[in-house]
Amino acid sequence: MLDLLKRPILTVQEFYLLAGQAVRNVIRQPHYGDDISLQMDQIGVGSLPIVVLTGFFSGAVMALQMSRALAQYGQVGKTGEIVAISLVRELGPVLTALLVAGRNSSGIASELGSMKVTEQIDAMRALGTDPIQKLVTPRLVATAVVLPLLTIIADFIGMFGGYMIAVFRLNLTGTQYWSSVWQVLVWDDLAQGLLKPFVFAFVVALVGCFFGLRTTGGTQGVGRATTQAVVAASVLVFVLDFFITQLFVGLNPK
Repeated sequence: MLDLLKRPILTVQEFYLLAGQAVRNVIRQPHYGDDISLQMDQIGVGSLPIVVLTGFFSGAVMALQMSRALAQYGQVGKTGEIVAISLVRELGPVLTALLVAGRNSSGIASELGSMKVTEQIDAMRALGTDPIQKLVTPRLVATAVVLPLLTIIADFIGMFGGYMIAVFRLNLTGTQYWSSVWQVLVWDDLAQGLLKPFVFAFVVALVGCFFGLRTTGGTQGVGRATTQAVVAASVLVFVLDFFITQLFVGLNPK
């Protein structure tokens, strides 16, 4: 039994050590500003098309589904409220994090894994460069900056998708839709909607880096690390989403 638990515990310990070193390096010299800018472009701008597309249709589908349920009570006019709350609290942060994880956790794992199996990381250490400072911290900082911004864009585009359905399918006016959206959102919703992607950013970046840096077995190992990174990041996003939601529910029980 102890032998079965030894490997998972060791993996968790190594992950926390990597996370601690990466976070500590944020305030240490040197700061690789060019690498951070490059990663922000690759992670943020590169993920923008799929985030916009997914956000729009998520809002549209939410408006279609909720309008059917609300029509039974004659409350179709509240469609905007349901779309706004669902997107800002849950769908926006979670879907954006999953999309970025699928695109970038895998990319980070494959990139660092290729460097690991070709001994580029060992050469970096031999030259006196800290691989975590050079490779992990810039990706962590870039993801922590762009993921909340991508979530804001996804939320707005999703609300716009709901607006299109509300106006052209539900016969609501634009003023009626947007006023209900504006009135229903409170500071608690905005705080929850921005805290989640910030926390998810650590998972997306660190999980990809973790599996990339521990890659073994040549090109086959790179593929295995890529798959593990996407699966682990996606599962952790849902787990952390539950605990953050539980935290806010506990703080605001009403």
